Amino acid sequence: MTGLKAVVLAGLVCGVLDLICAAALFRLVGGSFERLLQFIASGAFGESAFKGGKGSAAAGCLLHFSIAFVAAAVYYATSRSLPFLVSHAFACGILYGVIIHLFMSFVVIPLSRTPKRKFSASSFLSQLVVHMFVVGLSISLVVRHFS
Repeated sequence: MTGLKAVVLAGLVCGVLDLICAAALFRLVGGSFERLLQFIASGAFGESAFKGGKGSAAAGCLLHFSIAFVAAAVYYATSRSLPFLVSHAFACGILYGVIIHLFMSFVVIPLSRTPKRKFSASSFLSQLVVHMFVVGLSISLVVRHFS
Protein backbone atom coordinates (compact mmCIF):
# COMPACT_ATOMS: atom_id res chain seq x y z
CA MET A 1 0.00 0.00 0.00
CA THR A 2 2.92 2.35 0.63
CA GLY A 3 3.95 2.03 -3.01
CA LEU A 4 0.49 2.96 -4.22
CA LYS A 5 0.41 5.95 -1.87
CA ALA A 6 3.82 7.06 -3.14
CA VAL A 7 2.78 6.80 -6.79
CA VAL A 8 -0.58 8.51 -6.28
CA LEU A 9 0.82 11.37 -4.23
CA ALA A 10 3.86 11.82 -6.48
CA GLY A 11 1.61 11.83 -9.56
CA LEU A 12 -0.76 14.36 -8.00
CA VAL A 13 1.98 16.68 -6.77
CA CYS A 14 3.85 16.46 -10.06
CA GLY A 15 0.68 16.90 -12.12
CA VAL A 16 -0.59 19.91 -10.19
CA LEU A 17 2.77 21.71 -10.05
CA ASP A 18 3.52 21.01 -13.71
CA LEU A 19 0.08 22.22 -14.75
CA ILE A 20 0.54 25.44 -12.76
CA CYS A 21 3.91 26.07 -14.45
CA ALA A 22 2.59 25.20 -17.91
CA ALA A 23 -0.42 27.46 -17.40
CA ALA A 24 1.79 30.35 -16.30
CA LEU A 25 4.10 29.93 -19.29
CA PHE A 26 1.15 29.51 -21.66
CA ARG A 27 -0.50 32.62 -20.23
CA LEU A 28 2.68 34.63 -20.89
CA VAL A 29 2.20 34.01 -24.61
CA GLY A 30 -1.48 34.89 -24.49
CA GLY A 31 -2.99 31.42 -24.13
CA SER A 32 -5.87 30.44 -21.89
CA PHE A 33 -5.99 27.55 -19.44
CA GLU A 34 -8.72 25.84 -21.48
CA ARG A 35 -6.60 26.16 -24.64
CA LEU A 36 -3.61 24.63 -22.80
CA LEU A 37 -5.67 21.61 -21.79
CA GLN A 38 -7.02 21.33 -25.34
CA PHE A 39 -3.43 21.40 -26.59
CA ILE A 40 -2.65 18.47 -24.31
CA ALA A 41 -5.76 16.66 -25.60
CA SER A 42 -4.61 17.29 -29.17
CA GLY A 43 -1.93 14.68 -28.58
CA ALA A 44 -4.69 12.08 -28.76
CA PHE A 45 -7.37 13.86 -30.80
CA GLY A 46 -5.42 16.10 -33.16
CA GLU A 47 -6.82 19.44 -34.34
CA SER A 48 -10.37 18.46 -33.33
CA ALA A 49 -9.38 18.94 -29.68
CA PHE A 50 -9.39 22.70 -30.24
CA LYS A 51 -13.06 22.56 -31.26
CA GLY A 52 -14.14 20.35 -28.36
CA GLY A 53 -14.65 23.05 -25.76
CA LYS A 54 -14.61 22.08 -22.11
CA GLY A 55 -14.97 18.38 -22.98
CA SER A 56 -11.64 18.23 -24.77
CA ALA A 57 -10.10 20.40 -22.04
CA ALA A 58 -11.25 17.79 -19.49
CA ALA A 59 -9.75 15.06 -21.67
CA GLY A 60 -6.48 17.02 -21.74
CA CYS A 61 -6.50 17.27 -17.96
CA LEU A 62 -7.07 13.52 -17.68
CA LEU A 63 -4.24 12.83 -20.14
CA HIS A 64 -1.92 15.21 -18.28
CA PHE A 65 -2.47 13.49 -14.95
CA SER A 66 -2.25 10.04 -16.55
CA ILE A 67 1.22 10.93 -17.82
CA ALA A 68 2.20 12.24 -14.37
CA PHE A 69 1.02 9.02 -12.69
CA VAL A 70 2.93 6.89 -15.22
CA ALA A 71 6.09 8.96 -14.66
CA ALA A 72 5.69 8.54 -10.89
CA ALA A 73 5.06 4.80 -11.20
CA VAL A 74 8.15 4.33 -13.38
CA TYR A 75 10.36 6.20 -10.91
CA TYR A 76 8.92 4.34 -7.94
CA ALA A 77 9.26 0.91 -9.60
CA THR A 78 12.80 1.66 -10.74
CA SER A 79 13.75 2.90 -7.26
CA ARG A 80 12.93 -0.54 -5.85
CA SER A 81 15.80 -2.00 -7.92
CA LEU A 82 18.09 1.03 -7.85
CA PRO A 83 18.12 2.33 -4.26
CA PHE A 84 20.40 5.26 -5.15
CA LEU A 85 17.30 6.86 -6.72
CA VAL A 86 16.03 7.23 -3.16
CA SER A 87 19.32 7.95 -1.39
CA HIS A 88 20.24 10.62 -3.96
CA ALA A 89 16.70 11.81 -4.65
CA PHE A 90 17.61 15.43 -5.35
CA ALA A 91 20.18 14.78 -8.09
CA CYS A 92 18.28 11.79 -9.48
CA GLY A 93 15.03 13.77 -9.57
CA ILE A 94 16.63 16.54 -11.59
CA LEU A 95 18.15 13.99 -13.98
CA TYR A 96 14.77 12.19 -14.20
CA GLY A 97 13.18 15.50 -15.18
CA VAL A 98 15.70 15.85 -18.02
CA ILE A 99 14.95 12.29 -19.17
CA ILE A 100 11.19 12.89 -19.07
CA HIS A 101 11.53 16.14 -21.02
CA LEU A 102 13.69 14.55 -23.71
CA PHE A 103 11.38 11.52 -23.96
CA MET A 104 8.30 13.72 -24.26
CA SER A 105 9.97 16.11 -26.74
CA PHE A 106 11.59 13.58 -29.04
CA VAL A 107 9.41 10.46 -28.73
CA VAL A 108 5.91 11.10 -27.36
CA ILE A 109 5.07 14.44 -29.00
CA PRO A 110 6.41 13.52 -32.47
CA LEU A 111 4.37 10.29 -32.37
CA SER A 112 1.25 12.07 -31.13
CA ARG A 113 -1.42 13.89 -33.11
CA THR A 114 -0.42 17.26 -31.63
CA PRO A 115 -0.13 19.89 -34.36
CA LYS A 116 3.48 20.25 -35.38
CA ARG A 117 5.15 23.48 -34.30
CA LYS A 118 8.39 25.13 -35.27
CA PHE A 119 11.17 24.41 -32.77
CA SER A 120 11.65 27.16 -30.20
CA ALA A 121 14.83 27.08 -28.14
CA SER A 122 13.33 29.31 -25.44
CA SER A 123 10.26 27.09 -25.11
CA PHE A 124 12.40 23.94 -25.07
CA LEU A 125 14.69 25.35 -22.37
CA SER A 126 11.89 26.73 -20.19
CA GLN A 127 10.12 23.37 -20.33
CA LEU A 128 13.42 21.63 -19.55
CA VAL A 129 13.81 23.70 -16.38
CA VAL A 130 10.20 22.96 -15.36
CA HIS A 131 10.73 19.25 -15.93
CA MET A 132 13.97 19.26 -13.95
CA PHE A 133 12.87 21.23 -10.91
CA VAL A 134 9.13 20.58 -10.84
CA VAL A 135 8.36 17.26 -12.51
CA GLY A 136 11.37 15.08 -11.78
CA LEU A 137 12.20 16.57 -8.41
CA SER A 138 8.64 16.42 -7.07
CA ILE A 139 8.39 12.76 -8.03
CA SER A 140 11.76 11.79 -6.55
CA LEU A 141 11.18 13.63 -3.27
CA VAL A 142 7.72 12.14 -2.73
CA VAL A 143 9.05 8.66 -3.52
CA ARG A 144 11.92 9.22 -1.07
CA HIS A 145 9.43 10.27 1.62
CA PHE A 146 7.58 6.95 1.29
CA SER A 147 10.72 4.80 1.01
